[in-house]
Amino acid sequence: MRDLLIVSIVAVMAVMALRRPWVGVMLWTWLSIMNPHRYSWGFAYSAPLAAVAAGVALLGLAFTKERQSPFQGAPVAWFALLTIWITLSWLFGYDPAGDYVQWSKVMKIYFMTFVALMLLSNKYHLMAFAWVTVGSLALLGAKGGFFTVLHGGNYRVWGPPGSFIADNNHFALALIMTVPLLHFLQLQLQKPWQRHLMTVTMLSCVASALGSHSRGALLAISAMGAVLWWRSNRKGLMSFGVLVVLLLLLPMMPEEWWARMGTIQTYEEDASAMGRINGWLVAIEVAKHYLFGGGMSYQHEFFFSMWGVYNTNVIAAHSIYFQILGNHGFIGLALYLGLWASTLWQAGWLRRHARSIPEAKWTVDLGSMVQVSLIGFAVGGAFLSMPYFDLPYNLMVLVVLARRWVETRGWERDPAIPFMEYAGLRVGKRERADVSSARPRRTGY
Repeated sequence: MRDLLIVSIVAVMAVMALRRPWVGVMLWTWLSIMNPHRYSWGFAYSAPLAAVAAGVALLGLAFTKERQSPFQGAPVAWFALLTIWITLSWLFGYDPAGDYVQWSKVMKIYFMTFVALMLLSNKYHLMAFAWVTVGSLALLGAKGGFFTVLHGGNYRVWGPPGSFIADNNHFALALIMTVPLLHFLQLQLQKPWQRHLMTVTMLSCVASALGSHSRGALLAISAMGAVLWWRSNRKGLMSFGVLVVLLLLLPMMPEEWWARMGTIQTYEEDASAMGRINGWLVAIEVAKHYLFGGGMSYQHEFFFSMWGVYNTNVIAAHSIYFQILGNHGFIGLALYLGLWASTLWQAGWLRRHARSIPEAKWTVDLGSMVQVSLIGFAVGGAFLSMPYFDLPYNLMVLVVLARRWVETRGWERDPAIPFMEYAGLRVGKRERADVSSARPRRTGY
């Protein structure tokens, strides 16, 4: 049943994408981030559904007249340079043949990021992209949160099998990054019950992240909470809310969870932590000796046998920064940091320049919450190997295209029809009658 449901959804959206290729971007995003087919047990599990999504998006892109240049801002320039450098790093790396699978996987994500930049052009597109990106993770977070509460945090929560976030630590960071984005979507909702439901979803994502037993997630939560508190105009109320959440969630966590969190202060006694430091030192040495780094994966016995300080055991980088450094050298790391610094700046531009435009208030909320989410990624990612995960790149797409939308006064050219009809779904006669009498500009959803 699951297989038929998933394949049916993909088939319907694929047909829609032939006429509206931006729908193909939504389909790819859902499959890439949520990996729903990995929760089936039949033919859909290994079916090339993501390839179907990419194929229909590209086919639609080839024939649509609504495509645009992907180079819409400084972050995209950094992103393009990083893409080129990663490819050179792979070609001149230690094991190009062995690293091909990983390079191919990363390039598919990067390529579809460029496709998204070419096809998403109005508020409908950007809001749909935000909902699909955030909702894909929020559904998994809500499921994991209820699981954590029901079992008192005694079992770890894991991400979608076979994905970049299958590991419990990676999944936890993805959920933490999702929380401020859920708040952005919450601010766009009008009905109280919808906002309350979103609050429950955010709490569930936090509970799920805590249930993963990830120390990096705890640090990311702390960093994001500090930023949100600093920016809040109602610090007293927010402090009270945080205290209530802590009193609700932390007491239920088992002794194993508290013991694991306590190793943050005593990392010298933790073999896992010292192994990570050893991997970081090896990454530095690889970058010092090889301009392009070690390739898509510097985790080879050759490097660890030469420069391992504490031991010669091959271990993952457990850090977005040291993984990029070991894989792609100092230049690769500079490009990677430039990409995210530029994206943070673009998000700040939305907060500064769109505040006085009523039609663009949603972009102010977007810029603020993207900044908070990326700060969580910067802190939590310092201890996790997920530099190629889709979500941060999708945030870059959102802020870059939102700025272009503001600069070009996108509200004056957005379609003045209901979203369901714009997406190609049928509406009744009453709705069509309303469309015919719609105002020239529509700002609601």
